Amino acid sequence: MSDSYTVLSEMASSEAYTARGVRMRDYFFTVPLDHAQPQGQTIEVFARELSDARIDAEQLPWLLFLQGGPGGRGNRPAGLNGWLAEATKRFRVLMLDQRGTGLSTPATRQTLPLAGDVSAQADYLSHFRATDIVSDAELIRATLGSEPWSIFGQSYGGFCALTYLSFAPKGVREALITGGLGPLTGPADQVYQATFGRLRTRNAEYFAKYPEDRELFTRIMAHTAQVTELLPTGERLTPERVQMLGSYLGGNTRFDALHFVLEDAFTATLDGVRLSDTFLSTVSAYVSRAANPLYALMHESIYVQDSPSNWAAARVLADNPDFRPDAAEPLLTGEAVFPWYFEQDPALVPLQELAEVLAVRTEGWGQLYDVAQLAKNTVPVAAAVYSDDIFVDREISIATAAAVNGLHVWETADFHHDGIADDGEAIFAKLLGMVRA
Repeated sequence: MSDSYTVLSEMASSEAYTARGVRMRDYFFTVPLDHAQPQGQTIEVFARELSDARIDAEQLPWLLFLQGGPGGRGNRPAGLNGWLAEATKRFRVLMLDQRGTGLSTPATRQTLPLAGDVSAQADYLSHFRATDIVSDAELIRATLGSEPWSIFGQSYGGFCALTYLSFAPKGVREALITGGLGPLTGPADQVYQATFGRLRTRNAEYFAKYPEDRELFTRIMAHTAQVTELLPTGERLTPERVQMLGSYLGGNTRFDALHFVLEDAFTATLDGVRLSDTFLSTVSAYVSRAANPLYALMHESIYVQDSPSNWAAARVLADNPDFRPDAAEPLLTGEAVFPWYFEQDPALVPLQELAEVLAVRTEGWGQLYDVAQLAKNTVPVAAAVYSDDIFVDREISIATAAAVNGLHVWETADFHHDGIADDGEAIFAKLLGMVRA
């Protein structure tokens, strides 16, 4: 990846407009699909400028927000609150729809066939990783005329921030990371070996707080194994998809919200006790990847550098039988992606063959980090590490932090993976203070 970027020849922007105290301006940037071939195929990347409508932000420096994922579009703020309220005191924020998401050129079951056959689609998606997101960001920064800008990465956005510091550090003034220090080397297996253990502990914590839910969850699992219950999207609800509700355990307030989801599970009908429409609707919205198929397609690739993932989470789960859906007291799973996703989710079924190709792909990925560059990093970096994070393991995060010169860690047990959703204002202020101390 080059550290020299020219101004994009194609950029479109809207007039500024205001919604609930947030001044916004929309941008569409035309970027190369493959940054190694700048004259080749192009795609569009969307970004939205956000600032406090009460102040003149034109002279404020830029802060680039890198959203979690992969496959998650940038936030659509309903007002000036949380970390955004704190950030817009000092910055105008650029909210990026990473390539393939949101209003950027989409990558879905509907659009990927335009790239060609499955092999061509896999080649296409090989350009949808952190290195490509960083190259997009640098082109956009140059086009906006920004000096080195500040970056704020949440979860997978933190992975992208480390890639930025690896290959384009001259574009970064300072980096803030929350719940996003992934492994710099090694196979994807290590991630799931660690996080299954943390998830087991989080299950125990949940069922200790809500002991009545232990029996209820087991009952729901047995019911869906024996009785055909259809989701609003038409497919059968399986036990393993019920287990996906474990993602609720990755948050602070979401942890308790799971209890209110489960309490709606059963209702009396003429056909006997069945799952309620309320429960089925909630589960359907939570487990579908229709809005972010790249999450499922690219999830394990965010760890792949020297060897294919080969469905790492599924292989590790085989060594953790208490997470099997047919266990005597089955546990909730987390954010891991399994092959059956592409058999059971209507939005993913057309992508099943592509997912298999990506899982065993060995060529075209490239390195995500430059470990030597990170070891001599000079950009101020501060990272929030959540002690009990079930998605990004604490030990892996601490090891990664030690490999980045000058990275300051704030470890806390007060928050879980989505900490910035609970007290983003304080977390952002804390990290900014650390890099500017």
